[in-house]
Amino acid sequence: MVKEFLAHHYWALILGGSNGLGLATARKLASHGMNICVVHRDPRIEMDRINSDFDTLRAVSGVQVLTMNADALQAEKRQEIVTALQAAMGVEGKVRTLVHSIAKGNLKAMHTSEGPVLNNDDFRITLDSMAVSLYDWTQALVQRQLFAADARVLSFTSEGSTRAWAHYGAVAAAKAALEAITRNMALEFAPLGLRANCIQAGVTDTRSLQAIPGSADLITYTKQRNPFHRLTTPEDVANAVYLLCKDEAAWINGAVIPVNGGEHIS
Repeated sequence: MVKEFLAHHYWALILGGSNGLGLATARKLASHGMNICVVHRDPRIEMDRINSDFDTLRAVSGVQVLTMNADALQAEKRQEIVTALQAAMGVEGKVRTLVHSIAKGNLKAMHTSEGPVLNNDDFRITLDSMAVSLYDWTQALVQRQLFAADARVLSFTSEGSTRAWAHYGAVAAAKAALEAITRNMALEFAPLGLRANCIQAGVTDTRSLQAIPGSADLITYTKQRNPFHRLTTPEDVANAVYLLCKDEAAWINGAVIPVNGGEHIS
C-alpha cells in the first residue's frame, strides 16, 4: 500500500467515525499514511467494540490515531477537541481533510395518526447537527490556521436532499442545507486553499439507514434500481473520499458527487 500522505504529516479529522462511512473512511485514509483524529458520540455499552476497532486501526496502519468520545456539537467541547488535535499534530502536522459524517437527525413523520409529528425544534436540531456543524468545524480550524495549504472539506449527503421520502423531512432539509453550505464554503474559503465537496452516497446499509421506517423496502427497491443490483458499501464511499484527498483532485470544488454505482440515473 502506497502511503503517499505520510511524509506530509497530514491529518484527517473525522466527525462521526466510530462506525459506518466514517470508520471506513478512517481505515482507508490511514492505510495511505494519513494520521487520524476521530470525534464520535457513543454510549458506554458500545465502547468495547469501538475501542477494539480503533486499536486495530492503530496496529494495522502504523499512523497516529487520536479518538475522542465527545459531543461535537457543543461549541466549548469543539474548542477543547481542536486544542487537543493541535497538540497531537505538533509543529509539522496539518489537517488535509475534514470529513463530516454526523448522523443525528429526527425521523418523525410530518403527519401521522400514531405518535408525535415533526416540530420546529426537530428541524432546528437536525439542521444544526447535520448541516451547520460542518461550517462551525471548518471555521474553528480556519481560525486556528490548522488546515494544510491544499485542504479538503468533505461531507456525506444523500438523494433525499432532492427527493421526498416518508419520515425523512427534517433530514432532507438538513442535507439540502449541507449542500448549500458546502457550495458557499467552496467559494468563500477558496482563497485559503480549501476545496469543499459533498459525496452523495447511495443507499448504504448502516445504522442510520436501519433507523428509517420502511428501510427494508428501500433496500429491496434500491437493489432492483441500481445498475449493479447491489447497495453502496461504506468502503465504496471511503474510496471516493481517498480519491478526493489526492493531489490530482485539487480542481474539484463545490460539487455534489454521486457515489452510488449509477443509482441516481435510473
